[in-house]
Amino acid sequence: MERLQKIMAEAGVASRRKCEELILSGKVQVNGETVTALGTKADPAVDEITVDGKPVGAEKKMYLVFNKPKGVITSASDPQGRKIVTDYLKGITERLYPVGRLDYDTEGLLLLTNDGHFAHMLTHPKHHVPKTYHATVKGVPHGSELDKLKKGVMLEDGMTAPAEVEYHDINPEGKESTISITIHEGRNRQVRRMFDAINHPVNKLKRISFGDLFLGNLKRGSYRHLTKEEIEGLLKQVRLAGKYNKAEAPVESASSNTSSPIESLPRRTRKPKTNNWSKSSARPNSQSQDKSSIRNNKPNRPNKSDNNSSRRTNNQGRSGKSPKR
Repeated sequence: MERLQKIMAEAGVASRRKCEELILSGKVQVNGETVTALGTKADPAVDEITVDGKPVGAEKKMYLVFNKPKGVITSASDPQGRKIVTDYLKGITERLYPVGRLDYDTEGLLLLTNDGHFAHMLTHPKHHVPKTYHATVKGVPHGSELDKLKKGVMLEDGMTAPAEVEYHDINPEGKESTISITIHEGRNRQVRRMFDAINHPVNKLKRISFGDLFLGNLKRGSYRHLTKEEIEGLLKQVRLAGKYNKAEAPVESASSNTSSPIESLPRRTRKPKTNNWSKSSARPNSQSQDKSSIRNNKPNRPNKSDNNSSRRTNNQGRSGKSPKR
């Protein structure tokens, strides 16, 4: 038993979010009954699932890499009647949808599939799948300006993650240059906005790789099927990124609750002070004994009363008379 929207997405009906909208709009039936709750579960092997009366069945999974031309919408449909990526998929009867998006004016590598789980894995922010672009920009950015992109720049929707940036080609006249930039995020028009932030607007943008998959010599407007090795390579990269992120979290939480590295070192044990003198020795073996011995060895000083009495005695002896009081 799985959630209805997941079954629909994996069957190639639409993206998972679009499937949720279909359910909420009352266009999905399970065993003849309309379902509008997103938490509904079903078994595709037993239950009859339909969308607008059309049965939903398990389709053969398909994975394509497409060289998107400029001026094409990255969508399965467009209300304005503009060209969409599926217009170029001649001979493909399965319903495919893009993995991520490319802007209308951006060309290059675009993945298409009917495997919802595959698409979700590649586009989830926590997996940080790298995407590399060749950006032809106005002028030649100074190295210090590219360093800003490497460290991250502030955009309207927040600070960008550090990017990998290097020069790819420079026009001899200095009117424009092509910069290779690799990002790990998927914000709307992110690369263009990053170069706008350093005052070098993008004139042309082309994506050349998605993870370890490269566009290569695929002609503009053409597509090809991914090999089994390419599919497994992308999923392996995603899983490794997921494990890396999971491994980071316990370390961070542990570091906040445990002592510092210095405090974790073993403390030096203090040896008790011992006296080398034996009990039978004439020397004292404790501080208290030292003090008492000093007190005992001090000469007795007569007090004032003793001095007065001794003077009276001496006077009596001389005169034979007691002193007058």
